[in-house]
Amino acid sequence: MSTPQNSDEFYEKLRTQLYDTASWPSEYLYKFIIKSDASKIVMVESIFDNMGAVIQTTESKNGKYTSISINVLLKNPEVVIEKYKEVAEKVEGVISL
Repeated sequence: MSTPQNSDEFYEKLRTQLYDTASWPSEYLYKFIIKSDASKIVMVESIFDNMGAVIQTTESKNGKYTSISINVLLKNPEVVIEKYKEVAEKVEGVISL
């Protein structure tokens, strides 16, 4: 499932699912796909700076795309959604999974 940019309906559904399926604070795994561009990778990583996040990047077979997995402990679903919105706003062409 990819995140439609600025979709209130998507974020409301996600918020409900997160409150229903986890006790908070909880670890959350973000997955993003972007065109392989070092500056965009750094932008995504910087959004999770100083949060104790474990970040793993994997380049596609042909090197055209990079997937970024970020595992981080967050205090509640509101923070999860804030970070999704921040990435979508700051990093052009990002796909959130």
